[in-house]
Amino acid sequence: MEFLRTNDDRFVDLPGYDFSPNYLQVDDSEGSELRVHYLDEGPGDADPVLLMHGEPSWSFLYRKMIPILVAAGQRVIAPDLVGFGRSDKPSQRSDYSYQRHVDWMQSLLDQLQLDNITLVCQDWGGLIGLRLVAENPGRFARVVAANTMLPTGDHDLGQAFVDWRTFSQQVPEFPVASIVNGATTTELDPEIQRGYDAPFPDESYKEGARQFPTLVPATPEDPAAAPNRAAWEVLSQWQKPFLTAFSDSDPITAGVDADMQKLIPGCQGQAHTTIENGGHFLQEDQGEALAQVVVDFIQANPL
Repeated sequence: MEFLRTNDDRFVDLPGYDFSPNYLQVDDSEGSELRVHYLDEGPGDADPVLLMHGEPSWSFLYRKMIPILVAAGQRVIAPDLVGFGRSDKPSQRSDYSYQRHVDWMQSLLDQLQLDNITLVCQDWGGLIGLRLVAENPGRFARVVAANTMLPTGDHDLGQAFVDWRTFSQQVPEFPVASIVNGATTTELDPEIQRGYDAPFPDESYKEGARQFPTLVPATPEDPAAAPNRAAWEVLSQWQKPFLTAFSDSDPITAGVDADMQKLIPGCQGQAHTTIENGGHFLQEDQGEALAQVVVDFIQANPL
């Protein structure tokens, strides 16, 4: 597999992102090996909080939350998905599949030997992260779902998603920072936008970002439909603490939190919240508020 690797100088002096990089090699069921970047902050012997980003962001999205979680005594692991951030970027769109993304992150969990995990997931971080939960139920202690879902292709994804998918495939240049900026309730400073553009020096680095919208299961015959249905079989019996913390201004995932609360037993009795003045990328708009929700949730549900 051919891949691109973004030069380190693209990540120098990004605002609020002075964390030390960590790397490991991941493989998948097809035998490919790639370098994945992740942040590892806080005490190494503490139970981990796994922060999983989505499309087209990277761990930079969590920069406001990490210090708050660390101050609360948590170990924080924030990987960059393959194709994003400081992780390697396969150069062909055909190299990206839903299953491969799950496999790559499974390899990270295995190598870091993570257990008693609290998952915090948003966007594709949930599509991948909730699969990991279902396939490794003993390794996860809690879940916080924020503006995410786990589609099986059996239900309409909604016009907002269809419009996004159409845009992503037709726009001549994939405007990463503008996409993030357009899906927040606040106008992002140019330096913040530089942070979101940093992983992508030119269009050749964006094949994963381009491919992601097409990988969301939209029909029952999609390759990921059956594995996601199997994941829901596990989640529908999930008794461990599960919290929804969606924002109030995300047209793509609006209402999915209510569905999760009905379908996942672990949601019962939890302090589900709607975070005000937050767009799709609520970590950008209300990162401090979401971090405090996570801290309170962990403390309210001790192991």
